[in-house]
Formats: sequence, C-alpha cells, structure tokens
Amino acid sequence: MARIGIFVGTVYGNALLVAEEAENILREHGHEVKVFEEASLDDWMAYRNDVILVVTSTTGQGQLPESLIPLYGALRDNVGYQPEVRYGLIALGDSSYEHFCGGGRLFDAQLQEMGAKRVGEVLEIDATEHPEPEVISCPWVESWASLVS
Repeated sequence: MARIGIFVGTVYGNALLVAEEAENILREHGHEVKVFEEASLDDWMAYRNDVILVVTSTTGQGQLPESLIPLYGALRDNVGYQPEVRYGLIALGDSSYEHFCGGGRLFDAQLQEMGAKRVGEVLEIDATEHPEPEVISCPWVESWASLVS
C-alpha cells in the first residue's frame, strides 16, 4: 500500500471536505494518509517519493486559494525536475466563471513542468452542476486508490 499526502487549497471548506472524504476512502484501501491544509515545502518534499493528491478550489480569476499559494510558489521557485513525484489532482470550480477550475489547472501545469507523473486523469468538479462535490469525488477516489497501490 502507498503512503499518500493530500495537499489542500480551500476557501469555503469544500475542498477540505473532499480531501477528508478522500482520506477516509484511501485509508479503507489500506493506504497511509495525511492531510495538509497549509502545507510547507518540507511537507511536500517528505512525500515526493510516495504519492501526492492535490485537492484545490479556484478563487477570483482562476487563482489558487491563499492557503496553497505559498506551496505553489515554493515549488515553482525552489524545486526543479521531480520525475519521482506521482500525483493525482481534484479541482473544484464553477463553470459560470471564465476560468473554470483555474486553480487546479494551474497546479497541474506546474507539476507537469516539473516532470511529475500524473496518476489517472484530473477530476474537475463543477459547483454549478454538483453543489455537493464529494458525490463526484468519492467514486473517483475509489478508482484512483487502486491505481496507486
């Protein structure tokens, strides 16, 4: 089983709820899981040889939540090529805004630029269609759990 760090960027708590549900599902699959609400670069680096799940909402004009900006900046400015990183990504957004899931797409692009290997497809959840994001995320996490074993 895998050791998984869940890195969360949330504003109103929906991304954290999704992350906590993911934590429960992944533990049921036998994985060792820890959720980071305001992660540091050291937290990230501790999981670079394991598995990372990023769960983030989007704010303003397609930006990351304040809680995730320091980690994103540290990765961009201080970390180079990281092909050992395996990750999944759940992006929350609202399609009535121009930059739907922009925060998640921004983080995914950064990880791809660093050479990280995405496990599975990015899950984008539209708040307009799914006001309870965990209804969509839980089945995705169930499938993703088997990909990281």
